[in-house]
Amino acid sequence: MKHTLPDGLQLYYELHGNPDASQALVFLNGLSQSTAAWAGLLPALGKDYRLVLVDLLFQGQSDAAPEHRSFEGHAADLASLLQALTLPETVLVGISYGGAVAQRFLVNYPELAQAGALLSTFPYKDAFFDAIGYSWEAALKAGGYPLMLDVMLPTVLGRSYFLNPIISIADLKNSKSSQSPAPENILKLTQATKESGNYLEELRKVPVPVLVVHGEEDPLCTVEMGRAMCEAIPQASLETLSGVGHTLNLECIPRLTQLLDEFAARVRQEV
Repeated sequence: MKHTLPDGLQLYYELHGNPDASQALVFLNGLSQSTAAWAGLLPALGKDYRLVLVDLLFQGQSDAAPEHRSFEGHAADLASLLQALTLPETVLVGISYGGAVAQRFLVNYPELAQAGALLSTFPYKDAFFDAIGYSWEAALKAGGYPLMLDVMLPTVLGRSYFLNPIISIADLKNSKSSQSPAPENILKLTQATKESGNYLEELRKVPVPVLVVHGEEDPLCTVEMGRAMCEAIPQASLETLSGVGHTLNLECIPRLTQLLDEFAARVRQEV
């Protein structure tokens, strides 16, 4: 389905799960992901929740804007969508890039989400984070998305995944390359990351419960970043997962599903 934003651009979203559920989970993708990235979570969570999957602008089946969107701009786009949908109590779930957008949303539009889950995301950048981003961009410019994927995978999948893959690395590359996001769209997305600063002080304004989840093998968005978010957000809890890297919605689907279900249940009980 498509939602028309105030500037006329189209935001793609999907509705899944139980339409009569008392809670909705809204999912935001990582940088080069699309709504398909959440397919593994749908069967279990769809029984008890209404599920909304969203492609941000420049992702998946959403439009590409003439100029890049800041994280705040993406959050405003999501607010426009959620204001148009009739949703029950909402838990916003964002991973990596989507988690950075979710942070801004929880600060700026807390009336539209009763809780949030921030997965493998960053409240600030350090020199190592920037170096990884530079290597991705250089690979993208030199060899397109396939080369970027070669460079990216060792930084977004844990060592444990390479040693015991759920989907073989070759099959994963083939499936991702077949989706091949346009390089110009990825570059527009990365611009928001380049321009973002330290957001920890703003996170102190988040008035809703938040679950922070990080993999111990994630070199990009480290457990230390997760701990810093947890300390800044007044009602936050941190879960660290051993043997897991950055891509939680691939590497640890059963555990992530359980964590989101348990968190949503706690939120439901507290309301």
